[in-house]
Amino acid sequence: MRYTHAEKLEIIKLVETSDQPVKRTLAELSVPRSTFYRWYERYRVAGAAGLADRSPGPRRFWNRIPDAVRQQVVERALERPDLSPRELACHFTDTEDYFISETSVYRILKRYDLITSPAFDLVKAGDKFENPTQRVNEMWQTDFTQFKVVGWHWCYLCTVLDDFSRYILAWRLATSMGATDVQETLQLAVNATGIEHVRVRHRPRLLSDNGPAFISDALADYLKPLQIQQVHGRAHHPQTQGKIERYHRSMKAIVKLNTYYFPPDLEQAIADFVDYYNHERYHESLDNVTPADVYFGRQQEVLTQRDIIKQRTLQQRRRHHLRLQEHAV
Repeated sequence: MRYTHAEKLEIIKLVETSDQPVKRTLAELSVPRSTFYRWYERYRVAGAAGLADRSPGPRRFWNRIPDAVRQQVVERALERPDLSPRELACHFTDTEDYFISETSVYRILKRYDLITSPAFDLVKAGDKFENPTQRVNEMWQTDFTQFKVVGWHWCYLCTVLDDFSRYILAWRLATSMGATDVQETLQLAVNATGIEHVRVRHRPRLLSDNGPAFISDALADYLKPLQIQQVHGRAHHPQTQGKIERYHRSMKAIVKLNTYYFPPDLEQAIADFVDYYNHERYHESLDNVTPADVYFGRQQEVLTQRDIIKQRTLQQRRRHHLRLQEHAV
């Protein structure tokens, strides 16, 4: 129920002159105590004029994102059209030291028609391992994919990916898909991780499909002294190697945007993507940190810092909202 200026003033006078307690008087008048005390505070500060109806204005929310920040989000989205709203929210928090949620970024970009329809990859529960890896270098995934270099030949890319962190340990571009090519790529991973020279409780397992290069005796002989156990995915079921399959799709979606006439140009493009993938690309399955953050043990540090930034940002918004409320009185 809305009361006029005169009715509010009359109720205040009745309460002030009543012989009964304030609580009982207000109960008989059917006026909530919180409403009455709000009126009375305005009456005490500004007199009868303070009881006048205030012109309705836009409702203010304490957690509203400032317009300047909204503009920054739009500018960053235009600078980095490759980032999804989820990735942009994490990137903005990490680089601007200011928290903004994925849903807020989505709404802002939607308003400016900067949202593109995502491509969804559905993975059934049965396509995942029943016992997922728990640490880095527990299992490596490896596979081949191919590229055409115009006027030259087909090039075959062999990659080794750490299953737990999705970090690309090694890759190599060759003109064939033989066991020797797999061995040379694996040796790059072995050298990069140093597993030959450090005492570890368990050597990595190697997950691959059943291609000729991966089931060869030559590869088995190479892995034996390294104490690397080989695991093969189910035949005609590439989802078993889902992480490296997904990586190759993501990589080719970017690298194949250009046409290559010389193998070194293709090799440089792959190197650039690997660096981006390992050190810049936020993975939703990794709590929106990069593979490098997980592989090198920085994940919890990054998440803790983001939580600090979030709490600090929310406090800033509360203080800003209170200042606006004070000025409105």
